[in-house]
Amino acid sequence: MSRQRQHALQIFRAALRAADPYQAVLSCINFDGQILRIGASRYRLQNFDRVFVMGAGKASAAMAHAIERVLGRRITGGLINVPDGIETRLRRIELQPCGHPIPDERGAQGARRMLEIAHAAGARDLVIALISGGASAMLPAPAPPLTLKAKQQLTRALLACGAAIHEMNTVRKHLSLIKGGRLTQAAFPARIHTLMISDVVGDDPEVIGSGPTMPDPSSAADAKRILKKYGLTAPGVAAALHETPKPGDPVFAHARYRIVASNQQAIAAAAERARELGYRTRVFSTSVEGETRDVAAQHAELARRILKRGWRPACLLSGGETTVTVRGKGLGGRNQEFVLAAILALGSAGPVTVLSAGTDGIDGPTDAAGAIADSSTLNRAEALGLNPRAYLGNNDSYHFFKPLNALLKTGPTGTNVADVRIFLISA
Repeated sequence: MSRQRQHALQIFRAALRAADPYQAVLSCINFDGQILRIGASRYRLQNFDRVFVMGAGKASAAMAHAIERVLGRRITGGLINVPDGIETRLRRIELQPCGHPIPDERGAQGARRMLEIAHAAGARDLVIALISGGASAMLPAPAPPLTLKAKQQLTRALLACGAAIHEMNTVRKHLSLIKGGRLTQAAFPARIHTLMISDVVGDDPEVIGSGPTMPDPSSAADAKRILKKYGLTAPGVAAALHETPKPGDPVFAHARYRIVASNQQAIAAAAERARELGYRTRVFSTSVEGETRDVAAQHAELARRILKRGWRPACLLSGGETTVTVRGKGLGGRNQEFVLAAILALGSAGPVTVLSAGTDGIDGPTDAAGAIADSSTLNRAEALGLNPRAYLGNNDSYHFFKPLNALLKTGPTGTNVADVRIFLISA
């Protein structure tokens, strides 16, 4: 393994450590036996009859583990919808495995039970909600007459059309009985405090996990425009679209939230590690959106400028989440496609290593978090008879990188703060 490749992996791991959900929750919550402190908020627990914990997402199991460590038996009960494969053992909070990114009946069952708990909560109850990336798919509660099957159909179409996460979640909120503030509405007049790990650009709390506990500034008309923009429909969609509770609604009078980890923190930690390794480091942005291939070309151009100016060894970092408009029939994800498009754009410009990976350890419908390649990858591909442009055109980055041993496989990381992209330019 080359030195630059080792350094890129070290920088990525530093980003993952900074996004650790267990430590992120512990850093903002404290209980002295009487008063529960969550950030600047204080709750004297003797004033509450019950404490419920509920939520969903890729990081929610680790978040729940931290809550159990702090509150222990003061937790009355709870339920968290988590992706398949989570092995965390909890005593007071039940974990409900469910499908992602396509919602399934297990997720719907968990969402229904959470709504039942919320409806039963009263003014002397406290609800702690744990929301992280993936919660949108893991909390399916289709508004009638929309069925789960139709919701699955629509989700697949949204994932394939290149819609941004803000657009996807606007549609999801207006077709759900639990998203877009409906969970808080169900729990009112109970107090509810939400802890979030953000996987969305801008860290908008109403977008994270489709904001089940947050007021929703978007409208059903917005959702209709997005569906029309991409030419999407499914049985029951038109009749199921509804308005969500808005900012200023009294149901949010007792609702608070705190974002405990985000892409900004992950990128900051990555930058610190890069500097420790001796790289002149620049953070391009933590709010990168857009079509993956276009974004890759922009990053490659910046790397070319750094090479031309001799400003090296250098590290270029960015975060956020791009989108892929699927036109081919191959296998891959936005991070693998980013790396393939980037090395094509770089060509023979110079000694550059490119890593792009999802912090959740999952990139599209694959077992890879992303990919890592360098200036020699195209030469090795040519020797194996692999045509990189043909693979890119077919959205088949996975099968391009697999024989080159360039896939980055971490397994599920237990967190999710969007993507990390690393360009290392050697001296």
